[in-house]
Amino acid sequence: MATFFGEVVAAPSRAGVDDEEEAAAAEREETPEDREIRRGLEKKREVHILWSSKLSASTGSFIDEQFPCSKFILAIGHNSVAFLSSFVLNSGCWEAVGAVKLWNEWCRTSNTTSVLPTDAFCLFYKLISDPTVLLCQCNCYVAEDQQFQWLEKVFGCMREEDLQVTILSTCPVTDYKTPESTLTLPSPFLKALKTKEFKERVCCPLLEQPNIVQGLPAAVLSYCQVWQIPAVLYQCYTDVIKLDTVTIEAFKPVLSSKNLKSLVKDVSKSTEILKKLVTTNEIHNNIYT
Repeated sequence: MATFFGEVVAAPSRAGVDDEEEAAAAEREETPEDREIRRGLEKKREVHILWSSKLSASTGSFIDEQFPCSKFILAIGHNSVAFLSSFVLNSGCWEAVGAVKLWNEWCRTSNTTSVLPTDAFCLFYKLISDPTVLLCQCNCYVAEDQQFQWLEKVFGCMREEDLQVTILSTCPVTDYKTPESTLTLPSPFLKALKTKEFKERVCCPLLEQPNIVQGLPAAVLSYCQVWQIPAVLYQCYTDVIKLDTVTIEAFKPVLSSKNLKSLVKDVSKSTEILKKLVTTNEIHNNIYT
């Protein structure tokens, strides 16, 4: 600031000091019981990955060592998971090889592989004919403080040479920023966001600024950008929050991508499987049955 005598002096500031004092005061006020509860909660929120012995047998690596991975396909959310279940998992011979075990305020996963599309789970599958192809169905909420653990433990198991990552996710159309009214948009629609290293053709228009992505999809894409891993996120904007056939089928353009093209056999048969999957889910959720 300037004084009446013309010299410029630094104004005293308490920025950051108050926060430090408050944190120190909170630590002094924290009782041993409080610390025990906090540590117990932190331990409860730890993310664990349980790999099966089938993965180590097929890749020749122990479960505590890195295994080769050429393609990692990740579906986040029940509509994305249902898409992979219908069009990819039912098109080839896949084997469940792992599960993420986590707990937070919104969900609690189990490591069973017998699940419904609306259950909370995060499961890994390998392609039997090519064990370097790994698929993950993440149908659970990964809290912000758990995302780094998830990334560290999932990608920490992979050898990242020649790895390509494909992410599928959905979000409300109201999150899409556009000069037009979102009511006039042809929902659902697909947008792509990719890392600098991803050189393949994308299967839909790129996401425009100032739109951003959030949650686990953003965390995975950011990780790939930092570690220079070719990755692409296909995000479906929809006005339906439940399991929905139209939203699921909005991902169909992705089937022509290099990473998924070789994994899909019969699209018409997969469409029939999808309809049965959605019908089964509707029956399961009907309280009058």
